[in-house]
Amino acid sequence: MNLIDSEHNNTQHQPLVATIGFFDGVHTGHQYLIEQLKAEAKKQNLPSAVITFPVHPRKVLCSDYQPALLCGYQEKVKRLATTDVDYCITLDFTREMSTLSAREFIQQILKEKLNVQTLLIGYDHRFGHNREDGFEEYQKYGKEVGIDVIQAKELEGGTHVSSSRIRRLLGEGDIAKANQLLGYTYTISGQIVEGFQVGRTIGFPTANIKIWEDFKVVPAFGVYAVYVLIDDDQYEGMLYIGKRPTLHNGDNISLEVNILDFDQNLYGKTLSVEFVKFMRPDEKFKDLETLVKNIKQDKINVANLLQKLRNTRKSNS
Repeated sequence: MNLIDSEHNNTQHQPLVATIGFFDGVHTGHQYLIEQLKAEAKKQNLPSAVITFPVHPRKVLCSDYQPALLCGYQEKVKRLATTDVDYCITLDFTREMSTLSAREFIQQILKEKLNVQTLLIGYDHRFGHNREDGFEEYQKYGKEVGIDVIQAKELEGGTHVSSSRIRRLLGEGDIAKANQLLGYTYTISGQIVEGFQVGRTIGFPTANIKIWEDFKVVPAFGVYAVYVLIDDDQYEGMLYIGKRPTLHNGDNISLEVNILDFDQNLYGKTLSVEFVKFMRPDEKFKDLETLVKNIKQDKINVANLLQKLRNTRKSNS
């Protein structure tokens, strides 16, 4: 996939078959749309292109607004690259652009700036000032300026897939359903920072994670079975998200991962955590002894689950 920054690249593109959207999470609905895009591009013997925005348009219009997102810009580009689309074109959304009508956007941006010949519209996607127009208007405007506008099919199977639904599922701790709709395991990346070091004193040393992006969706408080990626090596782990109520941690939210069968100093390193399964919600225990007892059981439950998954993978290979 070739990444093109439209703001700093004035090279005239060859005609493109393109689709446009923010593509937060690059979930199964997006992937289905891109498969249709590639098929149409192949039929026309033209390159396929995904046009997207590095910053959420609503944040451009309201600097104090920060939507919770499934992935940052760099992660989104990496996810798009896995789809084998020919081009990812980033478009800087501006206040001036937000005032363009759908017709003006189609003519000035898609046709004149990006040389789009065919535009594939997501079945429920709208753009232009106040999102006033719909697909029939887009077809009309496209015909006027020389763009063939076609509508994508909705993902089959009767399952509604949207970024907002996946965010909600993560917030409810429904990792299994969220991962199903994403088409991959939800991931959080960050740097290991010094924590309260209580885990080490009770026999469960943890790596405290400072997430790179403040806007990244953090799943519901509780305990999770996870895979941990460090320097391209994968480990199994148990992740806790919450305010550590038994230890009276105040309002500070902790993300702490205990890596199974691992004992190395990780301070300053970066890691990624892939969410496999929600094990139990956060809970305040009556004392430290009860907390330790429950953590021991959590670790057994997590290890057993990940062992079963490991065995399943081996039997299927």
